[in-house]
Amino acid sequence: MGDQPGSEAEALGPPAADNEVLPDSEVHAEPARHTRVLAVANQKGGVGKTTTAINLGTALAAIGEHVLIIDLDPQGNASTGLGIDQRSRRLSTYDVLAGRAALYDAILPTIVPRLYLAPSTLDLTGLELEIGQTRDRAYRLRNALSPLTTPGLGEPAYSYVLVDCPPSLNLLTVNAMAAAHAILVPLQCEFFALEGLSQLLKTVDSVRDQLNPELTIHGIVLTMYDSRNTLSGQVVADVREFMGAKVYDTIIPRNVRVSEAPSYGKPVLMYDLRCSGSEAYMRLATEVIQRERELYA
Repeated sequence: MGDQPGSEAEALGPPAADNEVLPDSEVHAEPARHTRVLAVANQKGGVGKTTTAINLGTALAAIGEHVLIIDLDPQGNASTGLGIDQRSRRLSTYDVLAGRAALYDAILPTIVPRLYLAPSTLDLTGLELEIGQTRDRAYRLRNALSPLTTPGLGEPAYSYVLVDCPPSLNLLTVNAMAAAHAILVPLQCEFFALEGLSQLLKTVDSVRDQLNPELTIHGIVLTMYDSRNTLSGQVVADVREFMGAKVYDTIIPRNVRVSEAPSYGKPVLMYDLRCSGSEAYMRLATEVIQRERELYA
């Protein structure tokens, strides 16, 4: 694994004033008791999974956490959004899950200090056919993560591992859920939001019953909120009524800077620190830390 990345990476795209150093948050990281694995999952596409994984990871790193993002989507958008081009992906999550490489060897530094990435490639699309008949097919990611998450093997290299799942409930997503301590669910503020959430919750229950009895829902983050749209407000109210305290207070607004940032290979917090999307992801990171602290209170 390469040296820790610096913050002096050359700015791309936005004005220099928008690329200032990430701020210290009011909530500072504490030494992690062990590595926490959170799967960022929703079987629906276009709800902000990858955007949330990238920017929550960046915000946690800004707070002082050491974060690893595992890209399990064959599209590799998390890898591209963090500036990792195809030529740099000598080893990928496909090699790790296929048993051809250790996870440590696939990890790359990013332009964000304290944030690292295990990239994906299109090879992941064929993984299910390759390992679908093996007995440990649902535990490939858990086994790969074991050296990082097993207590007693020294100080953890990462306080958080965020797994960016594909937009389907396939073997890759099942691997993420079997390896995770908890699920973080991005939910777009749209008409069919609750319908998709119900299907995901059934899958979580099934994984909990059969593969990972400790799996919980860490929280649901509402994304792409448009205050000008009455429907968005109704969806927020409905989801809060249905899921109660599981819904984070933070709502991620629909924001053009969030949409632009991946084309420059940057998280929005490095593309435009002052935009509403960046501010929302910093608040979300604070909420995640606070919920984690409550677990150990």
